[in-house]
Amino acid sequence: MLPWRAVRPPAEVRILAPEFPKGLPWMNVAMLKMAQQRGKVVVVEFWDFMRVNSLRTLPYLAAWHELYADDGLRVIGIHSGAFPPSFDEQAVRAAVERLEIPYAVVLDSNQELWEVYGNRGWPGRYVWDSELVLTDIHYGEGAYIETELLIQELLGVDREPLAPVRPEDEPGLLLQAQTPDSEGLYSGPYEAGAAWAALDGSGTVRVNGREFLVDGPGVYPLVQHEHHTAGVLELKASEGVTAYATCFTPGAPDPADPRGSGSPADA
Repeated sequence: MLPWRAVRPPAEVRILAPEFPKGLPWMNVAMLKMAQQRGKVVVVEFWDFMRVNSLRTLPYLAAWHELYADDGLRVIGIHSGAFPPSFDEQAVRAAVERLEIPYAVVLDSNQELWEVYGNRGWPGRYVWDSELVLTDIHYGEGAYIETELLIQELLGVDREPLAPVRPEDEPGLLLQAQTPDSEGLYSGPYEAGAAWAALDGSGTVRVNGREFLVDGPGVYPLVQHEHHTAGVLELKASEGVTAYATCFTPGAPDPADPRGSGSPADA
């Protein structure tokens, strides 16, 4: 996961939303034109179904779509892949259906939009006002309440923001740094709230003596803890399974852990 970064451009700087290139595949909607979104508040997020940090933001995007669409919000997911399966249109369409994503998704297999935006990672979130002027950028997980309050401000509505989906999403919480992601299957010590693997193929993976089936591209849970935990991973994949990365996500602090180090989740 990229370090937390958020930018609200100065008022005197007007960055207008770029248009969507013609010919890109769309899901859940017919082709959209950004110019036709004028009058709406538009949230655009770059994501990849093979990256767990992208998946962890989806509940918030889906909820904002449901809560604010009638008030003039348009949510658009730009699927721009990191691993080979992420560039396959049918795999992306299957993931959008499996994940029950309700809002518009455009497939950016050649990373045209990635380059136009100068995007820097997954997930990458951009908020455009009703004049299609950039008002906020955020990379990585977090800043959910801040983003929702900005959406409300731009729409002119006032409501109670969503409750955090996970304990570690609580605003202002001090989170200890998790182990960095690793290419392929990683075996060894780690510290995190959970560990995941980006996998494809057909076969099995054994994690710490437990075996699970792999039946296609996606992010598979390896171990999950109630809070930030130190542990050891022992991973082995059978023939027919391709492992692209082992990923770690944060966990809420363990109340019994006396360590006070960490970095704010949303500050």
